[in-house]
Amino acid sequence: MILPTVDEVRALHERYAPSREALDLVLTHCEIVGDIAAQLGARTALPLDTDLVRIGALLHDIGVYRLYDRAGRLDHRDYIRHGVLGHEILREEGYPEALRRFCSCHTGVGLTRHDIREQKLPIPEADYLAETVEEQLVMYADKFHSKTTPPTFLTADTYAARVERFGVDKVHAFGLLRARFGVPDLTSARARYGHAQA
Repeated sequence: MILPTVDEVRALHERYAPSREALDLVLTHCEIVGDIAAQLGARTALPLDTDLVRIGALLHDIGVYRLYDRAGRLDHRDYIRHGVLGHEILREEGYPEALRRFCSCHTGVGLTRHDIREQKLPIPEADYLAETVEEQLVMYADKFHSKTTPPTFLTADTYAARVERFGVDKVHAFGLLRARFGVPDLTSARARYGHAQA
């Protein structure tokens, strides 16, 4: 598979972002997730395509742009759809399924058909689960930064407490990822971006 360059991915973000503010929020988050994934990936003994991780991290939230209305407001109510919307954007752009999955399979610690049915989520009923090491690493790295207002870094314990409301199986899934990849050091990222930590 031929991967797009970082510049090509940034150009894609610029094309889909409805405003400079949206671009700054989403692209910065994707870059932060890429940095966290790179840090964790450098420490793992697992075989890993680091270029795929970098591009997957930069693409994973591209669907967020489709949730902005004409007034520049983000639709938080349907935010759960951003992964499948990103998958759709990348399909329309001709990207391979291996890259599209970084969008659709990074939400929470994975969504199952059962989750979608039980929670009545507004996305097609399917399993959206990170399968490859690269997908799992990007999904996990994503848990350490939030696009809230203002954007915030999260500790592993903070995220574990947040995911608990979705069930013990989600806490267990996060624990497995934590055991597999470790916990990132967010000190330099916090200093670089000036985001607080929760």
